Amino acid sequence: MSAAELVALVCCDLGSIVRGRSVLAAELGEHLRTGIGWVPANHALTPLGPVADSNPFGSTGDLRLLPDASTRVLVGAEDHAEGGAGPLELVLCDIVELDGGPWECCPRAFLRESLRELERELGARVLASFEHEFQLLLDTPSALPFTLDAQRRVEPFPRQAMGALAEAGVEPERFFAEYAAHQFEIPMAASDGLASADRSVVLREVVREIARRRGMRASFVPLLDPAQAGNGVHIHMNLLDASGEPLLYDASQPAQLSELGQRFAAGILAHAGALSALTAPSPVSGARLQPHRWSAGAVCLAQRNREALLRIPPVLELAGADAAAQLHIEYRGADAAANPYLALGAIVRAGLEGVRARLPAPPLLERDPAELGAEEAERFGVGALPATLQESMRALAEDDTVRGWLSPLLYDAYVSVKRAEIDAAAELDLEEVCRRYGAIY
Repeated sequence: MSAAELVALVCCDLGSIVRGRSVLAAELGEHLRTGIGWVPANHALTPLGPVADSNPFGSTGDLRLLPDASTRVLVGAEDHAEGGAGPLELVLCDIVELDGGPWECCPRAFLRESLRELERELGARVLASFEHEFQLLLDTPSALPFTLDAQRRVEPFPRQAMGALAEAGVEPERFFAEYAAHQFEIPMAASDGLASADRSVVLREVVREIARRRGMRASFVPLLDPAQAGNGVHIHMNLLDASGEPLLYDASQPAQLSELGQRFAAGILAHAGALSALTAPSPVSGARLQPHRWSAGAVCLAQRNREALLRIPPVLELAGADAAAQLHIEYRGADAAANPYLALGAIVRAGLEGVRARLPAPPLLERDPAELGAEEAERFGVGALPATLQESMRALAEDDTVRGWLSPLLYDAYVSVKRAEIDAAAELDLEEVCRRYGAIY
């Protein structure tokens, strides 16, 4: 008897865990129209496993996972038939009411509305890319950082992962070794806002799939070892007008960032504390976002400075490259514990708030934060991000603007999940929490 081919209909939950149900591939057409059953309380499942206590859903209610056919992903089966892995096929879904209307807690709906708001007010769309770092959980000694040796030791994983990602349509650009043990990074080509978050979900699942096929495990945990560098998600963003012209570039402005871009950046920085509850939301995230970890040790804007929460990457001048098309901002305070739809949606809304309020241009940090005196360090927000999940959730509760972007039901659900994580980690030391979250992500 031949094995049936299955398609997974999935969503990304509040803890950035991909959940769903599989159907026969032959029956996918019907499910594209009607979806598949889902339960509100699934949105209160914690990354640790159990449903969060005191969640707002209980045992009642019914929803549907409605597949978005444009997100269909297929990674072919392994070459050898006997005992080899079958194809990985999935479709990303919106979580909708029984009549097909958007559910107020659906993360994709949250991002979609953020992008619509940006377009309504500024006539702009977002071009974005999620740049993921991850580690292979291996017992063997690690090669030196950034070396070809580090990549070659894990072959054929790199070429198989890049091939599978290309097959999945996420347009991987590069594969390279990073600083920590068995740590690698795969940047993707930029795409429109919703598609960029979809690609973030797909990249993680495809990388994990190829690692499984090689008898390995890949972890995107924010911090695997407190003594080493962590795994971030750098969110690169540009704004384009209706005709596709870049809105962030102005050669006459400092760092070539337009006045619109300066205000957009200022809005993100103004709400940085509350944003961290949505972009770096695990009990191990805060330990990574500290000075001297090359993550986001300062809540400021900088050019070519990897200690800043917001960075303006260098503009390439080789071969007559177009500076306007290249210039963008990079948010460095996110990790894979963040639901990418909530993270990008909140960042976009924060930037829009800065434009609305006509906030002044933030100062550019041009030095290593370690060189700053006490007064300058405070001005540039060195060490100002919340150090713990408790602190970031408190910042979210106290920021009426950011909290207001979440419906009351979504806010209550999110708080219940994060409170459960905080309580579970309370009696454990950081090393043990890192170990547990390393196994989850």
